[in-house]
Parts: sequence; C-alpha cells; structure tokens
Amino acid sequence: MKYRFLGRTGLKVSELCLGTQTFGWGADEPTAHALADRFVAAGGNFFDTSNIYNQGQSETMLGAWLKRRGGRSQYVIATKVFFPAGAGPNDAGLSRKHIFDQIDASLRRLQTEYVDLYQMHCWDAATPLPETLRALDDLVRAGKVRYVGASNYTPSHLTRAIMLSEMHGWARFDCLQPEYSLLVRSTEWELLPLCRDEGIGVICWSPLAGGWLSGKYRRGQLPAADSRVGRADRWDDLPEQRETARTWRIIDALHAVAAARDKTPAQVALNWLLQQPGVTAPIMGVRTLAQLAENLGSAGWALTADDLATLDAASAIPLPSPYSFINRYTRQRGGADARR
Repeated sequence: MKYRFLGRTGLKVSELCLGTQTFGWGADEPTAHALADRFVAAGGNFFDTSNIYNQGQSETMLGAWLKRRGGRSQYVIATKVFFPAGAGPNDAGLSRKHIFDQIDASLRRLQTEYVDLYQMHCWDAATPLPETLRALDDLVRAGKVRYVGASNYTPSHLTRAIMLSEMHGWARFDCLQPEYSLLVRSTEWELLPLCRDEGIGVICWSPLAGGWLSGKYRRGQLPAADSRVGRADRWDDLPEQRETARTWRIIDALHAVAAARDKTPAQVALNWLLQQPGVTAPIMGVRTLAQLAENLGSAGWALTADDLATLDAASAIPLPSPYSFINRYTRQRGGADARR
C-alpha cells in the first residue's frame, strides 16, 4: 500500500483508511482485532473512529487492539467529536466544555496519551467558531492532539475557520472528512478545490454510498429488506443515495468497467476515488475479513483514462448556477496534486 501526505503536513498516511464504525456493530471484538491486524499486514496505518460510534465501543475495541499491538507511533489514529455523548445539556456540540470532556473520554477508551487527528464531526451553528478553534489549539499545545480536522463543513464554514486560525495563530484544520463517492459528487464543486488550494487533506466517508456501489444491487432487483439499502429509515436524510435513474446508470457503468478490468464494483468505486486530485484516502467500513480483502484490492493498480471517462460520464451531475457559468468561462488548471 502506498502512503500519502495528509495535506500540507509532514504526516504520511496509508492511501486507504480503515473506518471502525462497525466495531461493536457487525464486528465483535475478536473480529475487529482481526480486521485491524489484516489491514496493518497489508501496509495500512490509518484508522478512523468517533467518540459516539456504538456508544464508545468502537474506540474501546480499537484501544484494546492498540494496547495488544504496542508500537503506538506506527499508527495514525483519528477520532471525532460533536454528536450527543449523553443526555445532559452540555453533552453535545463543539463547546470548549464538550470538546475537553470528550477528548479525555476518547483517550481513556483508546488507551493512548494522544490522538493524531481530532475531527469536528459536524458544523456547530450554536457555538461561536472562535471558541471551538481556541479549544482545539489548546489541545494541540497540551499534546493531547497532533492535528485537527473537520467533517461535514460547507466551503464557507471551512474558509472562515482557516482565516480565523491564521489570524490568531491557532492550530489550523489540516484535514476534511466529507461525503464523496461516484453517487455524491457535489463535493467537487467547491470543497475539493478549496482543500487543494489550502493544502488540506481529504478523507472520504461513505465511499461506497452506503452499499449502493458495493456490487450487491442491480437494476430491477429489489434489495433485501434487512440490507443497508433496503432499510429505508436508515437513508431518509440522504435522498441522493436513494434509487434514481442516475443511480442505476452509475451502477451499470461500474459493473461494466469492473468486468472489463477483472475487478469488483467496490474495487472500481474505491480506485476511482484514489485517482481524484486532492483525495488523501477513502475510509473503508467493513464487517468481515472477506469484505476487507476485497476493498484492499482497490489499491495497487489504476483505472485507465477510458475507464475514468466512462464512470465520470455516468455519474455526472448537471451543474447549477453559478457553477455552470464559471465552468464554461473560467480557465481550469490541470495536473494532479503530487502530495494528494
């Protein structure tokens, strides 16, 4: 597995990140540890979790694995904070109190003295942004956090955060975790160009769009009621991932490219992301060793220009104004970001 710099930083992370949301849901502790072992054996060093995944079980299982493995410095551990971690009035959000409380809780569960990347799990409209950024800077200065990042921020939120950090000399966001896949490409309109311009790493959540791009679903075949796609309640807040003509067009193209390259649809979908300029790593979420082995097969090869053109055409989204106007009349810069 290859390694890439996380944005403008000197931190090198594996080109695939193991998401541990399944630890404690779908994967018990022995399975979770076997998944982590297999990932590291393949060259992976980058793990993503959150304080609220499965009521903290994800961090706890990952922490037990870290203690068993030893060599903490060899692994890059990313966790997150924002969503409710309790029933109290201050048990959610990005206030100084909640951030300080939750970093200590995460460190206890992870059995480590620091996390490499601490991410704001969602924009908090209720907390003044300077309060959040100053709290993060204090955690970096205290040695509890090495780098800070954001997830589910709009371009304006991210831009404002960068400006405030630079004005005050605070630790700056060096990573963004947006949703990005062949099904969800609006990230390309502003967020990816902003991250490339500012030297911010990008790690993509839901790279297989909640299972839609895994190869399990085909046009005219209803998904199983107990599958991730079949559970309509799970995706009520994600209409872009529901069944549409565009979805089936993408899936058809995915299967065609996969068959021509002797790969699986999931491998093709992940490899497409690996080849997008500015992307550091997709985050793989797996429950079994078989799923992990398949996803690991997305690295070590590259889609051809024709493959990329086929997938891009199938997944293209008509640009709204003013993006369509800008795209028509503005000279586009070419070339890939060498640091990713």
